[in-house]
Amino acid sequence: MFVIFTYAIAGIFAPVIAPFGEAQVVSSAFAPADETLLLGADQLGRDMFSRIIYGARNSVGLALLATAMAFVMGAFAGLLAATKGGWFDQLMGRAADVIMSVPSLIFALLMLSIFGTNLFVIVVVIAVIYSPRVFRLTRAVAGNVVVMDYIEAAKLRGEGTWYLIRREILPNSTAPLIAEFGLEFCFVFLLIAGLSFLGLGIQPPTADWGSMVRENATLISFGELTPLIPAAAIALLTVAVNFVVDWMLFRTSGLKEV
Repeated sequence: MFVIFTYAIAGIFAPVIAPFGEAQVVSSAFAPADETLLLGADQLGRDMFSRIIYGARNSVGLALLATAMAFVMGAFAGLLAATKGGWFDQLMGRAADVIMSVPSLIFALLMLSIFGTNLFVIVVVIAVIYSPRVFRLTRAVAGNVVVMDYIEAAKLRGEGTWYLIRREILPNSTAPLIAEFGLEFCFVFLLIAGLSFLGLGIQPPTADWGSMVRENATLISFGELTPLIPAAAIALLTVAVNFVVDWMLFRTSGLKEV
């Protein structure tokens, strides 16, 4: 949680923390680290430390937005399918199976090649890719809730579908959905980093950790660790989120340490 909090502070207060702008050229290409450039310069002479800080805002912010959109789409569809059942449930299930049958990276590369690489398209494409995962979990969890007696009692009272979802099913399904949000964020975050590394994610000169690895990869041949810094930032956040998700699942499962 401390690591996640640190990333959040870096992203929110990036203009205050970073000594230079994310696209500001302040030195020669691949300048070594000194008292001004804490992590050295990249291939264009931009401050690596400043771009790492701004990358926290751009990479993590975009991943959060795409995850939230995927979660809203998938959770709403799953709750609706569990409540209504019948042909609607079958239709949504088959649609989710079709999307999940295509590898996520290939699907993203195809869609971004067709529709372009602006941020709106990236968010929508990633949301479409990962919403079926949320749908299947939500459908499974809500499917165990809709057969309860209090749901039948609410139906006999004449309550509508929206009331059942909002007041009866969703409050009893929140624990696994919150944990799933953390896991989905990790998948989305890594996919965005991979797309940026391939040149189809966040476009220059906007700072992004995936593209920063690609841009400075040649330094590996000279024994420099600069490309590993944004890669380590990606890995550290992913591990931290997974630890928090595991802790949340442990707390909500009712298990106790022996």
